[in-house]
Amino acid sequence: MRVLTVAGSDSGGGAGIQADLKTMLALGAHGMSVITAVTAQNSLGVQGAWELPAEAVRAQFRSVADDIGVQAVKTGMLATAELVETVAAQLADLSAPVVVDPVGVSKHGDPLLATEALDAVRTKLLPTATVATPNLDEVAQLTGVRVESEDDQRRAAGAVLTHGPRWALIKGGHLPGGDAVDLLTDGTEEHWLRAPRHRNRHTHGTGCTLAAAIATYLAGGYEVPAAVTAAKEYVTGAIAAGFPLGAGIGPVDHGWLSERT
Repeated sequence: MRVLTVAGSDSGGGAGIQADLKTMLALGAHGMSVITAVTAQNSLGVQGAWELPAEAVRAQFRSVADDIGVQAVKTGMLATAELVETVAAQLADLSAPVVVDPVGVSKHGDPLLATEALDAVRTKLLPTATVATPNLDEVAQLTGVRVESEDDQRRAAGAVLTHGPRWALIKGGHLPGGDAVDLLTDGTEEHWLRAPRHRNRHTHGTGCTLAAAIATYLAGGYEVPAAVTAAKEYVTGAIAAGFPLGAGIGPVDHGWLSERT
């Protein structure tokens, strides 16, 4: 399997490109990358971020796609409207499935997407998505829908789907309750995915990891509901095994499957 991540670099290794490549390796895929931005980042937050020129992003994408080829793509931090539009243009004619993680802020609340880029995400990027995977803050940014209950998740999914992705996965990990409940829907089918909520604060990279896992399972030929279900099982295990690193929030454990055997 050949899976491409288009995202920012996390120097602390917990999220972004680094988390994506670890996830792809753990699930048996050859991971490839288009780096959109470089961050100075650790367990305490993001100390700086610098986006790459659009031409560098375009060249990386074409270099991989034209020679090696891709069986699925995952997008993460795109930083600016210009980069969103650049990446969307590369994805528009791609036959492989695309998972869009519309990264807006970091785990620590640091902004990773310019406000003026939101319209480009809605009108250019989301229409390319096989699956869009916003968390509750990103849903509010993109649609204005505030999710405070499972009923709100259904309303949020409908709002996200109006922007063109085939499927919307509304992640409910920040809702109160004993289970972490996500809603996957294409507007017709609904799949409620529930997993025990692990009381582990070391959850850095959760969203990146989930989206990368979905892309990897899609590359392996899974249908969307099966891919998302398997990816949620993988990330739930990674959260349970999350470990302290530095003085703040540590990462999920991407290698937990091999460590268990």
